[in-house]
Amino acid sequence: MSKRSTTLASLAAELGVSPTTVSNAYNRPDQLAPATRERILAAAAEHGYTGPDPTARSLRTRRQGSLGVLLTEHLSYAFEDMASVDFLAGMAEASAGASTTLTLIPAGPDTVGAPNDAHAAQLVGSAAVDGFVVYSVAAGDAYLDAVRRRGLPVVVCDQPTDSGLPFVGIDDRAAIAPAAQALVDASHTRIGILTIRLHRERLDGEVTAAQLAAADMHVQRSRVLGALDVFAQAGLDPARIPVVTRHINDPRTAYAAAEELLTKYPDLTAVLCTTDSMALGVMAYARDHGIAVPEQLSVTGFDGIAPALALGLSTVVQPNKEKGAAAGRMLAGLIEGRGEVPRVLLETTFHPGRTVAPAGA
Repeated sequence: MSKRSTTLASLAAELGVSPTTVSNAYNRPDQLAPATRERILAAAAEHGYTGPDPTARSLRTRRQGSLGVLLTEHLSYAFEDMASVDFLAGMAEASAGASTTLTLIPAGPDTVGAPNDAHAAQLVGSAAVDGFVVYSVAAGDAYLDAVRRRGLPVVVCDQPTDSGLPFVGIDDRAAIAPAAQALVDASHTRIGILTIRLHRERLDGEVTAAQLAAADMHVQRSRVLGALDVFAQAGLDPARIPVVTRHINDPRTAYAAAEELLTKYPDLTAVLCTTDSMALGVMAYARDHGIAVPEQLSVTGFDGIAPALALGLSTVVQPNKEKGAAAGRMLAGLIEGRGEVPRVLLETTFHPGRTVAPAGA
């Protein structure tokens, strides 16, 4: 049998197995005994056969064999932000053995407004996927609307929390409470808050109460409000707690946000951050300016990414990898028609770390 003429059917006939068995060796390896799969793959390699034609398969099954992940960030964010890396690792783990790929669909952080509606429809409409996981986009986002119009199975992860679609996430408002309480228990009364993007439209700088209330990025809004809840219960006036935001979440902007907050409010003894990336920016700024953490400045974060935990950051740990796995499993179930699980909320924990000390220490 020549390499050029080898097909799935001819390979099956040579090995004395069914075409389905050969197909399963590539597409459903869990359905075969390891020895059987190894025998099939060895024979295929000998004949130069690389597996079933994916185009023919998609025409036959009407499946693309790929899950779309829509994120309104630059593509590089998926590989640089550790929380996103963990999330995607969880999705990949959930699809292991199913011959399913992940298709990243990055809309970018500044694609808002009517001129981008057509771009959203084109980008989402051209994605060759069997369904979408929408990862942390704003309420009313044009790309989310475009996903809905595709009519494919959809799972929303993190936000928006009120889309009416199947959802995987955490209770962000409750989850941040232990971090805020740790600062209260340490007798801090001069506290600032750093948060990443609150609105689809760009907003950098100090946030007013009205801007916070109108924020359409539900995750960050909920974390800020959850912290203010705890501070208010401790007798602190939320109006006297400055909140500074950055639209882009990277080390440079986190550092700049810390500089803005601590320069304008030099009497602060603690900074609560809604992400570990922001907290790392505060710690870097403090290091460069001779501010001792936690003796002079206490810092808390949110996410529980490995670099933050390695530095001893006091932070809320959320199961980013399990979140991705849960979203992947939920979407796979919807695609296979195994029923709909409308809402999954995962648990978080607080890691005390070493970056909170009593005020005035």
